[in-house]
Amino acid sequence: MRVARRRTGVRAGLSALLALGALTATGTGLPAAAAAPAPQAHAPAQALVDAMERDLGLSERQARERLRQEAAAAAVAPRAEKAAGAAFGGSWFDARTGKLVVGVTGEKKAEAVRATGAVPRIVEHSAAELDAAKERIDARAEKKAAPSGVSGWHVDPRSNTVVVDLVEGTARDAAVRAFLDDAREAGPVTVRESTGEVPRTFAAGVVGGDPYYTGNARCSIGFAVHGGFVTAGHCGRTGDSVRGWDGSQMGQFRGSSFPGNDYAFVSTGHGWWTVPVVLGWGKTPDVLVRGSAEAPVGASICRSGSTTQWHCGQVLAKNETVNYSQGAVHQMTKTSVCAEPGDSGGSFISGDQAQGVTSGGWGNCSSGGETWFQPVNEILAVYGLTLHTA
Repeated sequence: MRVARRRTGVRAGLSALLALGALTATGTGLPAAAAAPAPQAHAPAQALVDAMERDLGLSERQARERLRQEAAAAAVAPRAEKAAGAAFGGSWFDARTGKLVVGVTGEKKAEAVRATGAVPRIVEHSAAELDAAKERIDARAEKKAAPSGVSGWHVDPRSNTVVVDLVEGTARDAAVRAFLDDAREAGPVTVRESTGEVPRTFAAGVVGGDPYYTGNARCSIGFAVHGGFVTAGHCGRTGDSVRGWDGSQMGQFRGSSFPGNDYAFVSTGHGWWTVPVVLGWGKTPDVLVRGSAEAPVGASICRSGSTTQWHCGQVLAKNETVNYSQGAVHQMTKTSVCAEPGDSGGSFISGDQAQGVTSGGWGNCSSGGETWFQPVNEILAVYGLTLHTA
C-alpha cells in the first residue's frame, strides 16, 4: 500500500500506535472510528510546542500551559453557550487569564455562565442578532458584489459588532464607502483597515514531491476521513482526478464547492490508505488527530502545508465572509498564521483537534500575513463523512 505522503522517518511512538491498530486502513473491513470531538486529553506533541515557541514567542512551559487552558476552554464552551441561552453573545479565549470569556446580554444569565467555569461579560447584542446582521450584509453582497477594497466581514464577539475589514488605503474609495453605508444599515458595524493585501487562494503550479495534484495545480491534503480526505474546494471540481506525490493515480473529487464555500471531499483508492495525522514534512514529528473540538477565538492554532510546512498563530475571527476575486466565501475562520501558494487545502489543528482546511489569505511566511480556513466539522456534516481519529 502507498501512504499519502513520503516519510523521512516515522517516530517510534507513532509506529507503536499504528501497530496497536489505532490507525485503521481504509478497506480493511474494520469498523470506522467515530469522529468524537473530544477535548485534548493527551500530552501535546513536542513539534506543536516547538512551533508555538517560535511563532507565538512563548517558552515551552507557557506553550504547554496555554494548550492545557485552551483544551479546558473548548470543553467549557458548549456548556456555557447552553447556560446563556438566548442571551448568548459569543465567546472567546482570553490568553491573559487562560479562561473562556462569554458575552451575555443581561445579568440574569451571568451567574449561570459563571457556574460552568467561564467568565461572563455583559454585552449589548446577542450572537443571534449579530449573525442576523452579518447575514443581511451577505445577502446584499450576493446581489451586488463587494468591492475589492473590502477583504471580508465577520461577527466579532469581543467588540460585539460585525467587523468589516478593508484593504489598506481603500477607505476613501467611493465603492467601499457605499458598501459600508449599506453594511451599517444592516446592524452594528466596526470598520478596520488592515495592513494586508487583497485575499487570494493558495493553490500553485505543479512542483514535484508534494502530496497531491489535480490538473496543473498542487494543493495540500487536509484531514483523513474514512474513504479519503477533505481539502479545499478551489483545488478541484467534482469528478476531477487526483494524483499522489509520486504521480500515480490516487482518487477523485467526489464533491467540491467554491466559491460560496471552499471545501471538497476526495475519495482515495488505487492502494492508497489514510492515517489520522498532520504531517511534519520531515522537520517535525507527525501530530495525531484525536477529534475535532472547535477552538475558540483567541486560541492558538497551527497549520501544516506542502509549501511552508508547519506554522502557528491564533484564531482571530469566526464566521467571516471572505471577498475573493472569484466570489465571496462564507463561514470562514481567520487566523494570524502565514501561508503561501501550494498550502491550499492543508490542515489547521489546535492541540490534537482538527479545525479546518486552508483556503486563502494574504502575505507570506517571510513577512507574515493572515490565512482563512473552512471549518472541518461543516465539511464532515455536508458530505456525511467520519473523521479518521487515533
